[in-house]
Parts: sequence; structure tokens; C-alpha cells
Amino acid sequence: MRRPALALVTAVAGLALAACGGGAPGPGAGATGASATRGTTTAGSPTSDLSGDITVLAAASLTESFTTLAERFEAAHPGVSVTVSFAASSTLAAQIADGAPADVYASASATTMDDVTAAGHADDPVVFAVNSMQIAVPPGNPGDVTGVEDLADPAVTTALCQPEVPCGATAAQVLTHAGLTVRPVTLEPNVKAVLSKVRLGEVDAGVVYVTDVLAAGDDVEGVEIPGAVNATTDYPIATLSRSQHPDVAAAFVDLVLSPTGAGVLSAAGFAPR
Repeated sequence: MRRPALALVTAVAGLALAACGGGAPGPGAGATGASATRGTTTAGSPTSDLSGDITVLAAASLTESFTTLAERFEAAHPGVSVTVSFAASSTLAAQIADGAPADVYASASATTMDDVTAAGHADDPVVFAVNSMQIAVPPGNPGDVTGVEDLADPAVTTALCQPEVPCGATAAQVLTHAGLTVRPVTLEPNVKAVLSKVRLGEVDAGVVYVTDVLAAGDDVEGVEIPGAVNATTDYPIATLSRSQHPDVAAAFVDLVLSPTGAGVLSAAGFAPR
């Protein structure tokens, strides 16, 4: 699993702590997490009784927003270290089933989360955001893709996520709604891999999340999918039953569900739950 390092952001520690402390306890928290004491600020420095390292498994489309939230959480709780591992939701669910040590799971699919909870690995997941689909094309739009119907043109090379991955399943709904048959030239393991194909100009188009087009900036251009044929996916989050630090895990979930979390997710392009 990829484990990006998360720097301690001391310059915003006071603000981050206040935001983290203001969130209501997440329904996914156990009794210990729900009653955990949040930190306070003294002379501009964070104080917290939380300590311990946690691992958060998060859908690839959450890379930018959860990296920011993990940095803020560490700033508010100096005794805590957060490692975030990003991959396809289905891949992460398989890792959880195989016993991978982790504390929090954030999925891009309610169905995938249901599989994790049904197996007893998590309880009481809460939907914290919603995402929809968009077509990403390379700068200048060399394939002249102006709408979803162009993806059915054999002359247009298209990248999609694998069908078992949430971004692939959601893209399939879009194509079904539009009554289109699209033969992708590549099926990628997660949405960031699809976006990479577009960025490199290896395909004319890729069906990704709205948030991924926004995160890519000038590296890609976005082609809107009409609301009548577009599809959305819910993002649930839960603490994991094998967590070694359930109070810290619950506090991180609290941050995601808090107004601060909602603000970070909104800035990344997610719709509210």
C-alpha cells in the first residue's frame, strides 16, 4: 500500500484544532471514540490527549482531500500520526478482508462498504460526500470530444475503470443511461490511473469523477455529462473493528463529518451528503 508522508502543519494548528474539535461524534464511532476528549488550544499551540498512529484506507478519488484532512488532524493532535493509503475501494476492501491493519475505511461505494460491514470489519458507516462523473480529455481536446455520445465513436480512444471498481461501475451507469456501447482501449485499476492516461495523451478521453478533473487543473479539460444521463456514487466512512486506537480513529471520522471536513470536500468538488 502506498503510504504518503503527512507533514505537520504548525502554521494552521490553532485553526485546525478548533475545527476538528467542533465536529459531532461520527455514528461510526464506538463508545470509546464517541466519548474521547478533544484537544484545546493554549497560547496558539494545540494540546490533545489523543495519541497513537492510525492508518486510513481511502478511495483513490479522495487523495487530495484526505491528504489535507490528515495534515490538519496531525496539526491538531501532535501525539498522532496518520498514514493514508489510497487505492480502488474494492482493492482496499479486499485488504481489510485479508486482515490488513487499518483503523478507518472511506469508500467510494456504498456497496463495497456494505461488504466490509457484513463481514464484521466495520460498524455504522456514514455517508459523508457524493461524487458524479465527468469526461476528461487532454488539453486542446485532440479527439474533439464534445459529449458522452462521442465515446461510442470507434475513432475515439477511451479509458474506463475496471467494472468492479466504483468509478467503473458508475461510468457504466452513465453509458447505460445514455444508451451507448463504448469499447474502451484500456480498463484501469482506479480513477487516478484513468486520469493519468488522459494526462499523458495516451487516450482521447476518460470517464472520471468531477473531483478528479478539478484536481488535475490545467493538465486536462472537462467535458460535462448532462444530468439526465449522469450518475452519482455515495462515499461512506467507518472505523474498523480491528483498530488499535479506536478513539483516534473515531476522532478522525469526526473531522471528516465536521464543517471543516465538509469545507475541504466541497473545495475538492464533492457534493454534500
